[in-house]
Amino acid sequence: MPDLDRLLRAGSRYVQDDVTYIVEPHPLGALTLPTGQLAAFDPGVTDEEDEPFSIALAPGAYPVTAWVAVLEKEEREWQRRVAALQLVVRDEPVASWELALVDSDDPGQLEEGEFFGYGVDTGAGAFADLSVSQILARWDSEDFEEVFDADEFPETPVPGHFGQVIDEDSGANLIMVESGWGDGYYPTYVGRTESGEPACFVTDFLVVP
Repeated sequence: MPDLDRLLRAGSRYVQDDVTYIVEPHPLGALTLPTGQLAAFDPGVTDEEDEPFSIALAPGAYPVTAWVAVLEKEEREWQRRVAALQLVVRDEPVASWELALVDSDDPGQLEEGEFFGYGVDTGAGAFADLSVSQILARWDSEDFEEVFDADEFPETPVPGHFGQVIDEDSGANLIMVESGWGDGYYPTYVGRTESGEPACFVTDFLVVP
């Protein structure tokens, strides 16, 4: 289990191979979940069979924060990478962390150091209601390119940040960012409060050493 408490701490500093990593939090607005079925995925690679996390949430809007690692060389900013994407369920301290699972995941199949997660093939990761994933799965390439035109992405300190309402009727939107170093396979964890309630979901993009 990674040290997520350390990762989700503004100003945390790490040094590896003469590169200093400094973590910054950047609020990205609210994610609307009309069904309460939270999903994490690469928005460019969706399937109508995609599953939400097994922990259902109350329908509503939840704040999302990107935790960005600013990489410095010789005391100058070299590049930025999104280290984690966090959705807050309740503003309470996290007492414990566990891997966020979908119903088809079997933890008994995992070897030491392995995890379940989602694959990224287009360099982006996102949180959204399951209904958004199902809508995107029905789009063709022209539909996708019309909405996700990289030239229209806002200039922000968060690489690849883009927020878009996908279903006007329900208000369901998608919040996406660049996925760490790019394509790969990334786990999501759920933090629980002392009473066992879900406090947040965090996708770790495996940037911070």
